[in-house]
This record gives sequence, structure tokens and C-alpha cells, in this order.
Amino acid sequence: MARHQNIRNLDYEAELEEYGAFSDEEEEELSPEDQVRMREGTAQVLEALGVEAHKVTKAQIEESLWHYYWDVDKTITYLISKYIDPPKKPAKTAPPKTAPKQDAANASASRQSFAHLFRDLPWGDIPPERQAVLIPPPQLPGGLLGGSGAPPKMSKLQQLAAARKKKAEEKSASAEVEQTQVKMTELTVNDNQASKENRPLAGLFGKRVKISETTAQGRIPLTMAEPTRPEIPQAQAPEATPSQHQKEDPVDPEPAVAPPKAQPSAFASTLFGPLSDSPKRRPREVFALPYMAISSYSPDAFGKPSPDDVVLAAQAKAGKKSANVHNKKGSSSADGVTNQVGQLKIDDTPLPKSRNLNVLSEFEKQKGKKTASFVVVGHVDAGKSTMMGRLLLDLNVVDQRTVDKLRKEAEKIGKTSFALAWVLDQRHEERSRGVTIDIATNRFETETTSFTILDAPGHRDFIPNMIAGASQADFAILVIDAGTGAFESGLKGQTREHSLLIRSMGVSRIIVAVNKLDTVNWSQERFDEITHQVSGFLTATGFQPKNIAFVPVSGLHGDNLVRKSTDPAASWYTGKTLVEELEASEPSARALAKPLRMTISEVMRTPQSSISITGRIDAGSLQMGDALLVQPSGEKAYVKSLQVDDGEPADWAVAGQNVVLHLSNIDAIHVRVGDIVCDPAKPIQCVDTFTLKALAFDILMPMQVDVHRGRLHAAGKIEAIDAILDKVTGKVTKKKPMIVKPGTVSRVRVTLHSKVPLEAGQRVVLRSGGQTVAAGLLE
Repeated sequence: MARHQNIRNLDYEAELEEYGAFSDEEEEELSPEDQVRMREGTAQVLEALGVEAHKVTKAQIEESLWHYYWDVDKTITYLISKYIDPPKKPAKTAPPKTAPKQDAANASASRQSFAHLFRDLPWGDIPPERQAVLIPPPQLPGGLLGGSGAPPKMSKLQQLAAARKKKAEEKSASAEVEQTQVKMTELTVNDNQASKENRPLAGLFGKRVKISETTAQGRIPLTMAEPTRPEIPQAQAPEATPSQHQKEDPVDPEPAVAPPKAQPSAFASTLFGPLSDSPKRRPREVFALPYMAISSYSPDAFGKPSPDDVVLAAQAKAGKKSANVHNKKGSSSADGVTNQVGQLKIDDTPLPKSRNLNVLSEFEKQKGKKTASFVVVGHVDAGKSTMMGRLLLDLNVVDQRTVDKLRKEAEKIGKTSFALAWVLDQRHEERSRGVTIDIATNRFETETTSFTILDAPGHRDFIPNMIAGASQADFAILVIDAGTGAFESGLKGQTREHSLLIRSMGVSRIIVAVNKLDTVNWSQERFDEITHQVSGFLTATGFQPKNIAFVPVSGLHGDNLVRKSTDPAASWYTGKTLVEELEASEPSARALAKPLRMTISEVMRTPQSSISITGRIDAGSLQMGDALLVQPSGEKAYVKSLQVDDGEPADWAVAGQNVVLHLSNIDAIHVRVGDIVCDPAKPIQCVDTFTLKALAFDILMPMQVDVHRGRLHAAGKIEAIDAILDKVTGKVTKKKPMIVKPGTVSRVRVTLHSKVPLEAGQRVVLRSGGQTVAAGLLE
């Protein structure tokens, strides 16, 4: 009972208001963003309507924009068809006036009647006194099983449902009637008739009778047994056609009043023809079987589409019509406006204007600190991130409070010693795994130079990310673990591969940081041993001895990073600290006068722009408002604003600087990591085949390879090896060898699966099966 009590006490109005179905409250106000779009859309609609704009109100425009979800084209089309130039409704024809009594009687008599066929039948002459009179039974008061006779009381929901159903039925019925009336006016039935003698029939129809030429083929006439009745006067009889052999009906002294007649249905019109307004027609003397001898009957009456088929075909045809409206001679002004609206295009946001600055002159006038970038490489777990975190802490780039907070978080997962490494490794996956995965960047400044740190991953699975970092660096720091056995394993692992890669990417200056030397009590013998082996290896790789420096450090305690070590066991080292070696390193020459080239390192969304990119300018210069070309998509963009190394807004940037560009007039799908931003006047070409002068690190042969250039990664194949070259002179020593041995310079042809932006002079790396097999310059 409790459930029924709850249903009975249910507040229907409150429930309906909860779902917003019958709420009388006003709609929610538009959000600020929707209000801006509403104002912009209203202005565009008014501008497009022009002189016709006074025919619509602002409220109608806003309601249309809200209904069409800010679609200006659909809104304009709706306003024109609804308010400005609505389609003219067909003029309503006046109802036919009631004909006089005599005309109604004549019209009624003109219809064919078959009553005389049943004249002799007994049930046709029943005297009036014998005719039965049906009296309806009296209706008892009250309803079934008692109660009142009134209909049952309906709930609010039932009343609403019934009202909606009635309204829908009325709308559907009126629409169906209008469509049927329109289509039936076009419906015609052609009379295909032929004359032919009927064949003799057996029995009652054995007599052969000829019918007129207008009688359809196959109709069977009947002869009347009664004599012909006297004809009516000539003045009252209509002209008879040759095909009509009719008998005359007796003329009543007083014409009877005919009831008003409804319009014949489509089926009746097809069978009996259109209703004739002629007075009387002479009855025919012979009659065919039912409806077969009627002049309007045709065997092909149903050969054409039915009215329903006509309506459905018209609806389907209307749905496939194009929305474009073509101008024609004599078209109204609304047609012209509609055509113009179809061709209307909304202007794009005004493009930023370039200040046309002489960037090179501005750069030479600027008196500031020089900028440099260095990449930190080495074997996994050599202490690269920890050493850089300690360096930032000693330079006051990171405060002690932040380090203490990171140390507490590291203690929770049992990795207390990773607190300094987490200064750079900020991703959750990097902290949980304890390894660097992607390039981590940070900045610090000294008295003379502004440095950008590129902390590269040391794990072999993330070599592509290390290549991306090395391509942006001016010099490198190679971190070596001085622990017992760690140096030897690293020299066989990523220490050797990283050294080869940074040299292949064009880095000529390297600083070797012998880390964790405090674990061996600052042993000078261990330091000398590592220096001797690594120096010979780096020299063989291609580094000049004057560009190689060794510094014994402790990344965890900060010895010899910024300040000299205070440990008495390290008193034997009197050289420079790591920061002093960095300040003594000169950045590579900048290609300021060359066309703009910039590799996209990251694509992001910022408050300044929906598309923002970061990267290092490899060559050339740019300024705010410049037009840029993004390859390989070939889409043009504009520099809305930019930020340089320190993150502050700037008007221009030159080669060697790490910048953030906020772009406009380009879609995000056309910008990807690894793409090249260039000058539209001097664009970089997209190629799928190139020739490479490569130094082999492993055996080379025609095989599948991956091509790496900075952040660019593309799949390809070594199609052929053209020649083996001399390392010193570059002359061809052997043509078309089958394979290339490690340490040999060769010229190879590489084909890519898709076109990528590459040009001569760029450095690329070839990898296969997770190993670096070659690196070199494009020819």
C-alpha cells in the first residue's frame, strides 16, 4: 500500500519541471563565450542581409542563430524564407455556390442510375405500410455496472498525451489532404479505346450486338426487353454523341431538390469520369456489365503511378535538390539575395602585421649575455639527472624547500637518493621507473652566459629522444660513473654509442664529468685510468684533444660543480670546476644569414594561442607577424607572438635561440613534432629519396632502416650502396660494394616511405633493430 500511496501523492508538476519539459521559467542566460558568438553572428547576418535587414528583428536573428548552433548560412536562409520573402501560398478557391433546385435536380439526374434494372424484383415494390421502422433502444441511465455516464476522469499526464495526439492527428490529416488535392489535379487518365464486334455468347447473352466505336474493347452490352420510352422535347435534351445510345427518363412536373454533393474521390473519378454539370443525358438502350461500358473507363487507367506514388516521388526529388540557388531572368530580389548568401564567406581573423625590423641589426646592437645549449649524455644510472639537479640547487635556480619536498616524496617510494634527479624528471613514469625517458630542459645563467640544459635519457630504448636533444646542443657533457665495474660496463654500452651520436650530430666540444668519484675515495689513479681510456676513444671518434676536458665531480654532494671540493682526498685536483668549463666553451657559429629553418620540438595549447610550438632555430631569423611555412604539410601560418630563452615576450629571434612561437591561421592537424618551419619565399623541399655520405658503425647493406633527424623519425630503406669513400680525401675507392664494414665511409641511397623535409648539409642518423648503424651528411 505504501507504494500506491507514494504514487498518488506524486507531484507531477514538480517532476516535469525537474526534467525541464514543462518549465515556465525563462531559459538560462548565455555564457560569456556564447554571448560573444551571438553578437558576432548577429553582425554577420545583418551585414549579409543588407537592405533587407529591416524586415527581421534582432530577437528573430538571435533565436535562429541559437537554433542552428551559430551557423550563419543556415540562419540567413531561414530568415529569408520565413520573414523576408516567404513563399506565396496558393489562393484559396471560393467554395462552390449551392446550385438552384432545378440545376441540382438536373445534375442529379445526369448521373447514371441502375434503379430501373431492379424494377421487376418483388423486394423493390414494398408498400410503405409494410416497411419496417427501426427504433433505437432507449439508453439506460448510468454507465456500466452503475455510476455516471460521464467519461472517466483523466490525469494531467493523460490529458497532455491526449491533446498532443489529437494535435498530431489533425496536422497529419490536413497535410495529407492538401498533398492529395495538389497531386490529384495533375492526375489524368487517357482513354485508349478501340472498336470491335463482340463475339457471340451462349445462353442469355447469345445475341450478337454491335457497339459504337467509343466503346472499349471487350465490353459486353445487354439488350433491354422493355419498349423504348417516349423522348423528351428537343429543347430540354442535350446533344448526344454518336457513342451514346440512351433512353429518355420521364420528366417530373416539379424538379426535385438535390442534396449538396461532395467532391468525388480519386477512385470514383477514375471509374466514372469527372462530375458533369450538364442537365440530363438520355439513358442508353443497351448496358454493359458493371462499369465496363462506361465511356470514361480505360484498361490503362491504373498503368500510371498512383497519387501516393506521385507524392512520395515528389518528396524524394525535393530532398535531393541542391541548396544552391541560381539566378534567372525575372527572378525576384529575394532570389538574388539567397544566391549571394550561398556564396558568402566569413572573413578570417585579421592577420598579425610584421614590423619589418632588421633583425640582424637589432641582434648586433643588443648587448647581452651570450646563449648556449648543452646536452647531458652518458650510460644509464651514471647520475646525469642528479648532477644537474645539484647544479641548479647550488646556483639557486631551485630552492632548498623544493628539494626537501621532493625528498619526502621520494622517501615514500623508497628512492631517497632520487630527490635531486626529480628536479628535472617531472613525469610520473620517469619518477616511478627511476630513469629519464624524454628530454628534460631547464635554464641557468652565469655572469657571462645563459645556458640551456638538455638532459637526455641514457637508456638504450630512448635513443631517438637522445638524438633529438643532441641536435639542439652546442656542446655536450659526457657523464661517466667512476664506480668499480660501472665504467667498464658503460664503455661497452651507451657511453660509446652516445659519443658516436653527438659527434655525428655535429657537436665538437665535449666535457667529460667523472661522476661518483667520492665512492672510490677520490682516487686519483681511478681518475687517470678513466681519463686515459676515454680520451683515446673520443679522439678515435673524431673529437680534437683541445676540445676535450675532464672534471672529477660528485653529483650527489656538489663537489667541483660550482665550487671546489672541500674534501681533503680531492685536494690533488687543481683544475676548473664544471661551470667554469662550461663558461670557457664557445657556442657553435650561428647561421644568421641563411633562410629560416626551425625544427618543432613540441606542439601545445597556450592561453596566447590555440597552436604554440617550441624548438631551436637552426638557421635564419624571424619576427612577430612573419609568415611561416610548415613542412611537409605545406600550410602557411603567422607569428602571433613569440618568447625567447628566458620565457619573456620578444619581437624577434635569431639562430641558436630556443623559442616559443604562438601561431595563428593554421589548424592543429597540420603541425606535428619533427616538422620544419621555414621561410615561404625559400622553403625546404620534401623528398622521399636522398643520397647520404655516411660513417658506418655496423655492417651496412641494402636493408630496412629508420631515419632520424632531430625529432623527425621516418621509416625507409637503403636501396643501394654507390661507393666506398676515403676518410681523408673523400675520393671513391670502390664502386657499388655489396656491404660496408664498420668504420668505413660510404655513399648510400636511401628511399623513404613518405616525403619528409630534408635538404643538403643536414645530419641524419640511420638505425636498425634498435642499434645505430650509420650517421652522416646529406649530399
